[in-house]
Amino acid sequence: MGKNSIGIDLGTTYSCVGIWKDDKVEIIPNDHGNRFTPSYIAFSYAVRLIGENAKNQISMNPFNTIYDAKRLIGRQFNDPEVQLNMNYWPFQVIDMNGRPYIQVTYKGKIKQFSPVEILSMLLCKLKDSAEIYLKERVTVAVITVDSNYNDSQRQAIRDAANIAGLSILRLISGPIAAAIAYKLDNRISVEGNIVIVDFGGGSLDVSLITNIGEGVLEVMATAGDAHLGGEDFNKRIVNYFISEFKRKFKKDITTDKRALCRLRTACERAKCTLSSSKQAFIEIDSIFESIDFHTSLTRDVFINLNQDLIQRIIDPVEKVLRDARIDKSQIHEVILVGGSTRIPEIQKIISNFFNGKELNKSFNPDEVIAYGAAVKAACLSGVRSGKLDNILNIDVAPHSLGIESAGGIMNPIIKRNDTIPTRKSKIFTTDLDNQTNFIIKVYEGERVRTVDNNLLGEFELTDIPPAPKGVPQIEVTFDIDSSGFLEVLAFNKNSGQHNKFVVTNDKNRLSNKEIEQMIKDAMKYHSEDKNVKQKEQARNNFERYLGNLQNALQKTITWFDDNQGAEKEEYERKREYLINQVLSELEEFQINN
Repeated sequence: MGKNSIGIDLGTTYSCVGIWKDDKVEIIPNDHGNRFTPSYIAFSYAVRLIGENAKNQISMNPFNTIYDAKRLIGRQFNDPEVQLNMNYWPFQVIDMNGRPYIQVTYKGKIKQFSPVEILSMLLCKLKDSAEIYLKERVTVAVITVDSNYNDSQRQAIRDAANIAGLSILRLISGPIAAAIAYKLDNRISVEGNIVIVDFGGGSLDVSLITNIGEGVLEVMATAGDAHLGGEDFNKRIVNYFISEFKRKFKKDITTDKRALCRLRTACERAKCTLSSSKQAFIEIDSIFESIDFHTSLTRDVFINLNQDLIQRIIDPVEKVLRDARIDKSQIHEVILVGGSTRIPEIQKIISNFFNGKELNKSFNPDEVIAYGAAVKAACLSGVRSGKLDNILNIDVAPHSLGIESAGGIMNPIIKRNDTIPTRKSKIFTTDLDNQTNFIIKVYEGERVRTVDNNLLGEFELTDIPPAPKGVPQIEVTFDIDSSGFLEVLAFNKNSGQHNKFVVTNDKNRLSNKEIEQMIKDAMKYHSEDKNVKQKEQARNNFERYLGNLQNALQKTITWFDDNQGAEKEEYERKREYLINQVLSELEEFQINN
């Protein structure tokens, strides 16, 4: 199992996969030869496209090209974040039993896909890239998630992996994966307190980790902003140029989804350019009603447009310091990961917060998380290597977990930033005389009242022997594993009765029947994609064969036209040459097919 355990950074905008091979991590290229893959899925009348092919055709097919699906997982349709993003997405998000589904037209039919199913397609693509690279099957993976992911979001990632045919060895946070990568590659210069800022396309994730030495990395606190990422900067730029277009040409570009997609692509490119230049140019020919849109964006304007978003980056940094009860002067190293940390103003504000401290950004920010996940996958799979012997990380719970007590009050059993895996218990009792059942409602969150927290589920301990209130002793145990998955057990110490509940958060999760159907669909789509790819490959091979024959024939015809007075032996040699060329091309064509 060990040698084919992969590490996956499943990102909002880009994803990356790595594996431990030949005593080091190798980042696996996709079929375009690139080391990270756009998190895009596109549907058309004939085919399904994933990655670069999907992203490259978005302006021609905006309504059926899906991105940012990770921002939908584990959420309800009426979630404010979902409603806000729907204003910017060209594709349609619909309400299905309170959950957001994406509606597209595929092969001439209207289809609905859950965000989990979309992510499973992306995971299938990454899995395929690994299998092609290794020439072997891949079935297990370590997948990274945001530190502050709640239970329903973690469950959604597990469901997506299941549909893709992957068994999850562990879910680990992006900052932990980055810390593992830096530690293994000897890029952490000191033992002590380290702040890791993971700022990607979809979210901001901050962790305070202590490098204890001898390979031990202990998470002290985590915080983040699930609504802040590079995509939010893109939206600000897009809105700026929508206004400029309206001002210059008295026309509203938002009425044309294709034009908006072209503008969004240009704005994303401009943002990246501004990381190394002070000005970026946007030139889009015939963007709307045959109007050419040529303009520019300076770094100063970019900063002004996004000043409040840039300032928000400091909030979770301050929060992890408060939670860990550590002053910023006690931070020995600050590590930046994620593509959005390339933005100079972000580097500046973080460095200034830590009194001008030099930031550690020595690892490729797009690959470091997949690198760390691959190391963790190798460790958990039993790969033997002296380099891996001392890699150990201790994670924390991102949210408090507890049950509802009298008056609708949240009674935490596991508190936020408690180290995990862990098992903790509390004793509860009945509120009424002769009470024969005890309902246990499980919540996550930090608010005092359960109504303000997230209900994960509930179960019941029944047939409690009649007794005065306060007499029965019911022990409730929360058992949370290394991936953050929770099991709750209830035990009546007086009678020995017990019951347990594995948190599934059914209100947000797909049912077993839905997952089984999606696994069947995934196999069907994978088979269809494979057939399309084989057909395209055969077509390309035949086209190349015809082209080579045509070139050989053309050269011979040219020689013939130029050598009308050649000798008999020369004509025979040329004829033999042409026959050999045809036979050689035919033989190569048969070998390749």
